[in-house]
Amino acid sequence: MSGPRAAVLPMTARQQALLEQIRQRQTASQRLVRRVLILLALAANPCVEAVAGQLHLTRTTVRLWRERWKEAAPTLLKAEQEDATESQLLALIEQVLDDDDRPGAPAIFSPEQIVQIVALACEPPAKSGRPISHWTHRELADEAKKRGIVKDIHPTTVGLFLRQAELQPHRSRYWLNSNPTDREAFRQQVQGVCDTYEQAGQLAEQGIHVVSTDEKTGIQALERIAPDIPVGPGRIQGREHEYKRHGTICLTANLEIWCGWIIAPTLSLTRTEADFLAHIQQTVETDPDAGWVFVTDNLNTHQSESLVLWVAQQCGIQQELGTKGEEGILKSMASRAQFLADPSHRIRFVYTPKHTSWLNQVEMWFGILVRKLLRRSSFSSLEDLKKRIQEFIDYFNHTMAKPIQWLYSPRPRSDDAAVAEPDDAPGAEIAATTDPVFAQKTG
Repeated sequence: MSGPRAAVLPMTARQQALLEQIRQRQTASQRLVRRVLILLALAANPCVEAVAGQLHLTRTTVRLWRERWKEAAPTLLKAEQEDATESQLLALIEQVLDDDDRPGAPAIFSPEQIVQIVALACEPPAKSGRPISHWTHRELADEAKKRGIVKDIHPTTVGLFLRQAELQPHRSRYWLNSNPTDREAFRQQVQGVCDTYEQAGQLAEQGIHVVSTDEKTGIQALERIAPDIPVGPGRIQGREHEYKRHGTICLTANLEIWCGWIIAPTLSLTRTEADFLAHIQQTVETDPDAGWVFVTDNLNTHQSESLVLWVAQQCGIQQELGTKGEEGILKSMASRAQFLADPSHRIRFVYTPKHTSWLNQVEMWFGILVRKLLRRSSFSSLEDLKKRIQEFIDYFNHTMAKPIQWLYSPRPRSDDAAVAEPDDAPGAEIAATTDPVFAQKTG
């Protein structure tokens, strides 16, 4: 006597068509296709043993996916009845075919132990009586055992916990504390710089250039005494350690905020008051009738007597300017800066607070210049260095230039807040560490 007939697998024509679509998908994994074939075979013949023989699989595997489908069938049918789109129904079917979460091996370390190890990595080693500047995985493992956090742990496991927590005790970066005496005035000044960047696009439509300007001094023309060893399979590039010095130059650059271009750069041997004035004159001359807003730091050459006199002349200002060191607008750096920052002037300056170089967007471009050209190149002379920098600027403007997505915004942070240090990789997230401002930039 034959046994009872197996129940027909609940599957609509639409569901079967979608399974066929998955089976024919070129990017589908072998595991996924095998599960689809099991279900299609069961739809044609509900006998588990026959399907297992046909597909050369165990009955346990066939039975598993038959039961998985039967459990999901009511949900799939309801979705069809509610007029689910093809993509929605396909997504539901793919969920059915996905692997269930598996319990895996039991955890050796509890969440509390992992948290304690991560907290230990955030402490200075001196707190544990260790005369070292930073933790290594081995020393963290040793200290965790010494404190009784764990009985035993391998340094590799400590490294895994740190990677999961995105902790890198072996790395560090310099940062500069602005330490403002008047925090509210500092916040307002930073806000003014950020507002200027935000308005750059609108000002450009009105014929006003907004540029970030600064000098990169001491760029060395270093010539390696031997050629590089080229990169090859299993071999990184080799660079000669010794070099010849051919002097240094100063690059004064303008980053046009709205488009990210470098315009009217100046390459000179010095960085004097006269050099900066000549640079500003050269820049304005590229569009002499336009308005210009220069975002720059408060270096004394950026607030000089000659700069005030020239701006007054260009803007048609007839008032008495006074005498440097004695009276009037020319009396001090503060009075000259106030004049140069006057928003009613066609040519004006927006000054960043002291020790906030991260607020000057052109500094980010200087980092790109170093990574892309200066760090690994060899220059035969100062003229060669100048030529290569100019060529890089042209290349950058044509292939890489784009506006920086500026997300810095002043907001106070507590003194004990964790300090996130900037990553100099292009396009990476940057967190400014200047107290009392916390800010981020991506781009």
